[in-house]
This record gives sequence, structure tokens and C-alpha cells, in this order.
Amino acid sequence: MIFLVDHNLEGHTLILSGNIANLGWLYLLPIRFITFEEVSLSITSDDRLVWRFAQTNQMILLTANRSMKGRNSLEQVMREENTSTSLPVVTIGNADRILTDPDYRNRCVDRLIEIVFDIDDYRGSRRIFIP
Repeated sequence: MIFLVDHNLEGHTLILSGNIANLGWLYLLPIRFITFEEVSLSITSDDRLVWRFAQTNQMILLTANRSMKGRNSLEQVMREENTSTSLPVVTIGNADRILTDPDYRNRCVDRLIEIVFDIDDYRGSRRIFIP
């Protein structure tokens, strides 16, 4: 499973991926975190473009602060374009706690693993807040 990492979470996902690797999950579940830069997406791309890119490339968008208002807001895009086979958007409830709170970070890792492991159960659910 590939997570498309919103530009403001790049450092956070280094820590999350380290935890995932240390727990041995990468032997069972191939998980990758890809940045906007790696896929040539501008950090100023609107939410509609980002969501469509993630869906087209079968990636889960991992975010913390995408827009909730406006015609091209992530919320509006999901309302208009989400289908029963769409991958969810995973939103970290408090990104700063990933950096400072090991318990919170571990709960986020647990949820990410659960989502990847049971991805078909989460298709069509639009947005999942973690932990």
C-alpha cells in the first residue's frame, strides 16, 4: 500500500515508517510513504487534483489539514467523487503529537496497519481520522 503524504507531514512519516519497520510489519505488509515531490505534485495543488491523483494511482492520501470549505476542498471533492471502491483519506487528528507523544504515535501506527490490513473494509468510507 502506498500512502501519498501531504507536504506538511513529510517529517512525521519518517518517524511513523521507522516505527512500522521496527515492529516488523514491512515483512507482512508492503507499505510505502511517497511525497508530493516524488510524484511531481506541487505543494500548492488543489485538493481535487491531489485526491484524483491518489485515487488514480491507488494511493491513500495521508493528511492533517486539507481544506474543508470551497468548491475544490477535500471535503467537497469526496462528497462529489467518492465511490464504493475509492480509497479513504487518512487524517491525523493531531500531527504535532506524532513528534512528541510516543503513545499517540503508536496508536497512529496501529490504525495505519489496521487500515492497510483491512483496506477493502475501508473503501468508500471517504475519510478516516486517526488514531
